[in-house]
Amino acid sequence: MTQSTTDTADSSPLPSPEERRRLREAQSLSEEQVAAAMGVTPATVRAWESGRTSPRGRKREAYAKLIGSAGTGGTGARGASESTPPGAHGKRADLTKPSSSPAPAATPEGTSAGTAETARADEPPTTDRPDAPVPALTPAEAFDALYVKNAAALFRQTFLLTGRRSLSREAVERAFEQAWQRWPEVAVDRDPAGWVRAAAYEYAVSPWHRLRRAHRHPDPPPAAPGARALLDALLDLPPSYRRTLLLYDGVGLDLPETAAETEASTPAAASRLMNARAAVAEQVPELAEPSSPTGQSALLHEQLGALALTQPVAAMPAARAIRDGSEHKARLWTRAALALTALIVGIALITTVTSPVRYGNPPAEQVGGASPRSGPQKLTPQDLKLQKKLREELVRGPARLVPELR
Repeated sequence: MTQSTTDTADSSPLPSPEERRRLREAQSLSEEQVAAAMGVTPATVRAWESGRTSPRGRKREAYAKLIGSAGTGGTGARGASESTPPGAHGKRADLTKPSSSPAPAATPEGTSAGTAETARADEPPTTDRPDAPVPALTPAEAFDALYVKNAAALFRQTFLLTGRRSLSREAVERAFEQAWQRWPEVAVDRDPAGWVRAAAYEYAVSPWHRLRRAHRHPDPPPAAPGARALLDALLDLPPSYRRTLLLYDGVGLDLPETAAETEASTPAAASRLMNARAAVAEQVPELAEPSSPTGQSALLHEQLGALALTQPVAAMPAARAIRDGSEHKARLWTRAALALTALIVGIALITTVTSPVRYGNPPAEQVGGASPRSGPQKLTPQDLKLQKKLREELVRGPARLVPELR
């Protein structure tokens, strides 16, 4: 991500956006604490750390002192670029961020492609003045911006999970439809794009797709031998291992975030990641060349980004079509639920009306040909005497009866 042009216009140079976040986290400062100290909103701090905006004037100097970059002369940005593995910056944007030219079909109505590209759906518009009014987006506008920003990148990620273009497109559409149905929940989520990504991944790796003829076999592999070998190695992994590898080495999530999204513990996610890397390295020997896990992760990230770019983005429907389709399906399910409820109530009423009011016993009738009554024989005088003796002995106490010899 490029540094804002305002960095060169002001007197206090700032490090790169990635270094700003690293410096803040190194001092154990949260976004809310920095926002309170600077007199801005947490969304403004996130905008500074993402590179979309930069502080100006006195706020710029105060922000540089707060994160500990004052007096470095911009060396923080240079240090960040030196500590980042080669090839990590350019390819990371291929998987986690939208392409520079999204499909025209995905542009919301009344908004140009460039405007919708730069809009943020997960954060409100930011401003350096805390008392300035923040223009609010309607739910439809916020959803359209989220869709345009992430649909293309999410399609490429899902293709690496499945190897099927049609299934990837279906998973992305279904995930955004679910997001619109539950938009009040998604809108206040800390990472709306992550919410949609988790829904798309969950649908894409569902084993039920094997029963569908259209998704039973993967699409033809890429023509390049290296890309073909990497894709085959990914598809040979179990779905949970494949998803963990893509989230950590492809998307760039931390290990706890990867574990949370895959619904696993952190040690389990680490074990899956190491086993997945080893299995992929067996089929792609060049991935085993880096001696350190950091170097292997950087190389995997670069290779996954290049593999994702080999697949052109499918023609995605417009954001409004996604919203209309989601609302249409919601209405269908509501009508189906009401119809089923009405059917159950109707069956219950019919049963109540047609059933007899009273239940009684039929009149007694003499039954002939039945066998004579049988049962225990009548007790003899000796049996009665023994029974009486047993009862008397039991009343006296728990002593055991001893037979008498005569």
